[in-house]
Formats: sequence, C-alpha cells, structure tokens
Amino acid sequence: MLYKTLGSSYTFLGLHLAPLLLTILPPQPLVSAFVTVYYQEGQRPLSTSTGTGTADAAAASYTGSAAYNPLMLQAPPPPGPSAMPNAFTIALQSTVPPGASIPQTGGFFGFSIEMSVVNQVLGTNGSIIQVPFLNLMSNIQSRAGRIYIRVGGNTQETAVLVDRTSDGRILEKDLSNVTNPTSTPPLIYTKELLYMLHNISSLVNVRWYLGVPFNDSANFRLGIAEQGQAILGDFLVGLQAGNEPDLYGDHGHRPPTYGPYDYFGEFGVLVNAMNNDGNIPNRGLLIGPSVSTGKWTPEQIWDTGFVDAYSSSLAYLSVEHYPTDNCYAQYGTGTPRDAQSLFPTYLTHTSAQTILAPYLNSTTYAQSKSKRMLMFETNTASCGGFAGISDAFGAALWGVDYALQMAHSNFSGALFHVGGQNVYYNPFTPPPTNQSTFRKWTIGPIYYAALVTAEALGPSNTTQILDLQANNNNVYTPAYAIYEGGTLKRVVVVNFASDLSGGSDLEVSLSLVLGGGGGGGTVQVKYLRADSVAQKGNFTWGGQTFGATFASDGRLEGVESIQSVSCSTSDSQSQSQSGVCTIKVPAPSIALIFLTPDAQTEGKGGVPRAPAGTFATSLVTRTRNTATVDPGVLATSNGHTGMDRVVGSTSEGRVSGALGRAGVGVGGVGGVVALGMGVLGGVVLGLYTKIMD
Repeated sequence: MLYKTLGSSYTFLGLHLAPLLLTILPPQPLVSAFVTVYYQEGQRPLSTSTGTGTADAAAASYTGSAAYNPLMLQAPPPPGPSAMPNAFTIALQSTVPPGASIPQTGGFFGFSIEMSVVNQVLGTNGSIIQVPFLNLMSNIQSRAGRIYIRVGGNTQETAVLVDRTSDGRILEKDLSNVTNPTSTPPLIYTKELLYMLHNISSLVNVRWYLGVPFNDSANFRLGIAEQGQAILGDFLVGLQAGNEPDLYGDHGHRPPTYGPYDYFGEFGVLVNAMNNDGNIPNRGLLIGPSVSTGKWTPEQIWDTGFVDAYSSSLAYLSVEHYPTDNCYAQYGTGTPRDAQSLFPTYLTHTSAQTILAPYLNSTTYAQSKSKRMLMFETNTASCGGFAGISDAFGAALWGVDYALQMAHSNFSGALFHVGGQNVYYNPFTPPPTNQSTFRKWTIGPIYYAALVTAEALGPSNTTQILDLQANNNNVYTPAYAIYEGGTLKRVVVVNFASDLSGGSDLEVSLSLVLGGGGGGGTVQVKYLRADSVAQKGNFTWGGQTFGATFASDGRLEGVESIQSVSCSTSDSQSQSQSGVCTIKVPAPSIALIFLTPDAQTEGKGGVPRAPAGTFATSLVTRTRNTATVDPGVLATSNGHTGMDRVVGSTSEGRVSGALGRAGVGVGGVGGVVALGMGVLGGVVLGLYTKIMD
C-alpha cells in the first residue's frame, strides 16, 4: 500500500492526509501537479460583503471588502529635472567594495501570515491545499531557492492547541472576545494546521516560523513548540517569543508599567519551561524581542543583557515595524491620516532610509553577537494599510527599495504581512469563500516586489548588496549593486516618478567591466512596469502579469520579455572589456540589469535556474448547485429558452434542477472521495472530494 494508518489519519508518500475515504486511482503520467483549491467546503467568509467592486465603480460608494477596493489616488506630479536629473552615470566596481552588506540568502523577502487566516490562504487542512498559493511560492522558489513564512501575529498570542474543534476545522475564532486595535480574536487550532504546513513544504521549499503564545507567562502553552518540532522537523526554523511586547501595556495585555526588564524576566521563564520539557528537543529556536519600536527601542532590550543571558536559546533577533498606521480609519483609534497626502512619501528612497535609521545600531550589535536580525513583520502601514497606496503600483516600487535597503542595512530577512479580506496591503488574497467557485486570486504589488527581489538576489546565498547612492543620492532614483560570490552580477535601478510623457525616463550609464570572461559587450535588462504609480493590477514583470482583481491562479501569464542592451567598449579584442552600458528606466519602473552571462543562472557553475513548478487546478470540490452554461449560448440568449423544460429544485435531496453536461448527471459524482496523482519532482500531491471528467 502507498499509505499507512497513523491513528485516525494517514500519511501518503510523506504527506499527512485527513481521515477520509481513499480511492486509489491508476497512476498518471509525469505531468504538472494538481491540487483542489477554489471552493473550501464549510469555510465561511471573513466578511458578509461580496467584495465585487471594480475599477470603474464609484469609490465613495464602495462597500465591499478592503482587499478589492477600487479607489485610485492621484499620482504625484513628476519631480522635474531640477529635483530629479534623468541622465547620470554610475561607476561600478567588479569586486565587493567597503560598505556592502553581509552575505544574504535568496529567501530574504518572505511573508508573515496572520494565524487566523491560514485556512483561507494556505488551505482547508493537510489534504486540501490552495493551488494558487503553491504556484506563488513556486515562482519564488525557482528564483530564490527557498521561502521563509511566519504563521502568527497578534492571533498567535492567545492561540490554544486542542485535539479537535467543534466543527472539524483546523481552527476556530472566538469573535465575541476580540482584543487589540485590530480586533484580534482568540483562536483554537488542531495539529492538522501543522500537518498542512508540513505538506506545503513537501511540495515547495517553504521554511516556517511559528510563535509560542505569550499571553499567560505563568503557564506557557508549549504545544506549538512540541508539535511544531515533531511534525515540521527541519522545516521549522524559529519560534517567536512575544509579539510586539512594547505594546502589551497599551493594549491591556499587561499592566501599564510593563517594561523591558519585565519582558526579559518572562522570556527567561519561557526558556526554563522549554529546557524542562522533554518533548522539545531543540531549545535554540527562539526569536525575540520583536518590539515595534513604539514605547521601547531595541537598545532598551539589549541593555538588559537579553542576548548574552539567552544566547543559546536565540536563533534570531527581531523587530517589527510599519512606517505609519491607518488605525483611525479602520478601527477608530489613533490619528486620522489622509492617504492622498501620504502617497508621495512612499515614492522616494527617503522612506526606506527613514524606516531603517533606528535599526542600524541594532544590526551592527547583532553581528557583534553572531546573531541574525529579522524584520519579523512589516508592510506599508499597520491596521491594514491604505486604499490607493498599499494596493497600487507605487507600493511595488516601495517594496523593492525597502527590501533591498534592509538587505544593505544587514537585516537577514524581512516578512511582509498577509491578512484577510479586510486589509489593503496583502501580497496575495484568495477570493471570498462564497465566490471561490467563479473567482480567482488577487495578486497585490507587494508580491511583485517579492518576485523582483528574489530574482535580484538569486539562490546562491552569497549575495551582498550595496546602496550605490546613485545620481548624487537622489531620492527618486535609488540603485543597488548586487555581488554574488564576491563578483558584481546585477544592478537594480528604481524610477519613482510617474510620467507617461517620457520626460522623466532615466538614462543611466553604467561604467563597468563587461563580459566576465567572454560575455561580449551586452547586458540583459528586465523591467517591472505600469503606466502609473497609482495603477491597480495588470503590472508586468518582464512582460508577464498576474492580471487584475480576481484574475490569477498564481502563475505568471504572457511571454517573458528581457531586453538586450549593447554597450560601448574600449577594447573589442579583450575577453574582459571596460565600457559603458546606457540603460533606459521608464517612469515609473524598476530595471533589473544582468551584467554577466551567468547572472540569470544559479551562480555556482553557471547551472540554469530550475523553471517554476506548476500546480494546475484540474478539478473543484463543490458538488452541488454548480449549474454551467455554454458561454457561446449565453452570449446570444435572452435567458429564457429551455427553462420551460426544467422542473426541480437546487436543494440537496430534491429533484435536480441542474442539467447534466456531456451525459454526466450532477448527482452521479456527489460524495466521491479520490486520491488524484499529479507528480512534481516525485511527490504525489492531491486529495480531492470530487473528480471532474
């Protein structure tokens, strides 16, 4: 047999399967993998609104989910030539100069997923995983080698591991006891959530951060540490201890006097509890202090002796930071903020520099203690971000600049937050569950930023990043040099201006050594583009796109376009020629410039990067009330023809009111459970509740 009994569940070729009736199908050819996705039976939407707004709707009257808000802001006017000279030269060094970052991994740009929404973003359980999510992670894996994802946030703090939930789901929320400005509900969850994470990692190279609940330091609940290590094994790389403890007093989770030394003491209680727990073999996975730099600074934690006292328990040091908040508009707390006024502040290099200035001392301190520093949660603005900023193309430009500035500033990773339907800043958002049979996912600008960053850094884990302070450190035209294995490989140039006239396009002359041993006097350029920084959806990365709202299954659409640019050279006979390459960078856009023949390969030995694995959706799970109409008939029909020949009900157990298709009755497939086999790299993928012909 291909599976074995494991209590009341099953394991199948390394994948944990929920206790369902299994029917083994005949082996299939080695083709792209497939998993059920769009309709998750029994899952209720986060919002009662339909979220069906479109770009041509009146924004003022929009009442749907925030994730699909059609509001478009006015793009800031172009800076003009005096504020942004559009022709300049960058002199590049072929070897790593002083000021470059520590070596970085390709998986630098990761994601933080709020624990309360994993059953919408990741999957229903260990057997039914969201295909678009797998595709999105596969895109990054093919460029960066691996992806780091944190499951946690405010909802991890009160989460309780239970044997089962009342409705059989992997988690339940107590919406009657919400806390925090973001209305955080207490959670209960089962081990099936952890099996789901393990099965995802069996398909794409995702490594996980989890969090130990910190709401009751007198009785730490260590189930997530015990079961996390038992189920995830090496896929678990860290356990957060306290989420934004500097806000505990303000949020009513601790006395108002709660301070850095109080956190220091509670962290020690957790360390002792874990050291005394025989079910936690690896006691060196903790992450802290994860301050938001509100009332506390990281230095106040370092001054307690935190790192020295708990060094053997600490896998990473961490902070969390958002440049501003939109809590007043979302929850009625804090300061009112005007998105249109704030929009220009996201469209300069000053934003990234300002965010990171308070942490430069801490990243240096972390290196002195042989620790890595993580930006454990971030995005455009806390409390969900801003409509028209967080979901517009300008956020993609901002995200790339911010991520590369973090890498340059010696952070070792950054996790951009993912919430539910009620936020604007999501990198990716599944459709509301009640629309998941006919709508696809919405891919936000922050995911495009993740894709660009992954391709810029590559999978070698030897990249070093240097802020070039280009164009006399002009705030509208930041640029970065990327060194791989000690050699210059790529350059990133950002043009924050929004100007379709061409008057703000950049002409950037790169002065460098060409060829790298026979490459010739050319470089390759790939662009992230849109018509405006205010544009929503249909951005392109190398000519490919995830489309507009509700349009994506996680795979890039279109033919990839990479431009070849000829360079002037001083010695046409030389294998390694000095010269100048002039690169056009339209307004607005990002240009990723590959300087050597192997710059688009893995780096070690020039091995080409593996193509992205494709997880094609080949079936659905909803088996009732799924009447279909031929689009060609519908286009020429008045909607009445044939209805006089149909009598029945759409309710289960009644006379069917749905017509059969191609001779197959709807009732003929209800209740079938099957194990579909689609193979990617030798791993069997799917467990489905229905097989469609």
